[in-house]
Amino acid sequence: MSYKVFIDGKDGTTGLKIFERFEHRGDIEIITIDESKRKDPQEKSRLIDQSDFTFLCLPDEAAIESVRLCNNTHTRIIDASTAHRTAPGWAYGFPELGAEFRRKISGSKRVAVPGCYASGANAICHPLVKSGIMGADYPVVIHAVSGFSGAGKKAIAQYDDPNRNAELDSPRLYALTQSHKHLPEIKLISGLEFEPVFNPYICDFFQGMTVTVGLHARLLAKKVTARDVWEMFRAHYDGAKFVQVADFLGADVLAEPFIAANTLAGTNRMQIFVCGNDQRITVTTRFDNLGKGASGAAVQCMNIMMGIDEGEGL
Repeated sequence: MSYKVFIDGKDGTTGLKIFERFEHRGDIEIITIDESKRKDPQEKSRLIDQSDFTFLCLPDEAAIESVRLCNNTHTRIIDASTAHRTAPGWAYGFPELGAEFRRKISGSKRVAVPGCYASGANAICHPLVKSGIMGADYPVVIHAVSGFSGAGKKAIAQYDDPNRNAELDSPRLYALTQSHKHLPEIKLISGLEFEPVFNPYICDFFQGMTVTVGLHARLLAKKVTARDVWEMFRAHYDGAKFVQVADFLGADVLAEPFIAANTLAGTNRMQIFVCGNDQRITVTTRFDNLGKGASGAAVQCMNIMMGIDEGEGL
C-alpha cells in the first residue's frame, strides 16, 4: 500500500530530515507544493486534503493555521511544532513513555511530536513520577546541552560563519528567564506540579543532545538507592526498540567516564544513564536532537499510525 505524504515546511531543518528518511521507502509518495504557491492557503489546503499524512514543520502560528486548512476526516496530521503538544485531543508522540501513549498515537488523527529537550526530560521524569520514586512536587532542575542544528537557520549560519563572534566557540547558556517553550509539555507529560528550573546550553557542535536531571535521595518520595532507580528505568523501557538503558553507571557503552552529546547523531536512538551514588543520583538521556528529538520521532509516530514496524526507514 502506498501513502501520500505532504511535508508543510519541507525546507526547514526538521522537514529536510523527514524528507531524507523517505528517500528509499517504496510505500511513500511525496506530494510537493509549487514554490510560487508555498504560502497560498488554498493550495496548501488542497494538498493537505489530498494527503494521507501531513507533517507540519512550521512556526507555531503557521502550524495552527495549517491544521485549520484541513477539510476532511481522512488526513492524519503530525505536528513537529510546539503548537499542539499540550492541546486537548492531540496524542503526544513519545510511544515509549507507556502503553497508553502508544495506543493514542496509533488511533489518533492528530499527533504532536515532542520537543527535543522535552523528549530527554520526559523520558526521565515521567517514569520517576509514575513509579512513585519522585513526588509530583519534587523541585526538578534540568541541565541540557545541544548542538546548534536545532536553533534554526539563522543560528546555523552564525555558527558556520568563519568570522563569527568568539563567544560561539564556548557553550552558551540561554532561556535565562525560565520561560523556554518546552517547559509546559515537560510539566504536563511528566505529571509535575511545578515547572522545572531549566538550564539549556547551545554548543559548538552540529547535532546531538544530552539532558540531565539530578536527584537528592533524601527528597525522593521513596527510599531508594541509585541501583533501585536504574532497575526502575530498565523495567520501564524493557523491550523498547529505540530507548536503551545502559548498564549501571554506563559501563557497557562508555569507553571513558564521559557522556558525549553527539554519539547518537544520525540515529533515532536514545540512551539513558543512571550514575552517582546513593545520596545524589543523576539520570541522563543522550540522543539526536534532529532524530529522536524531531524528525525520527515524527516518522516513528507515522509508522505506528500506519500499523507497520515502527522502525521502518529509521
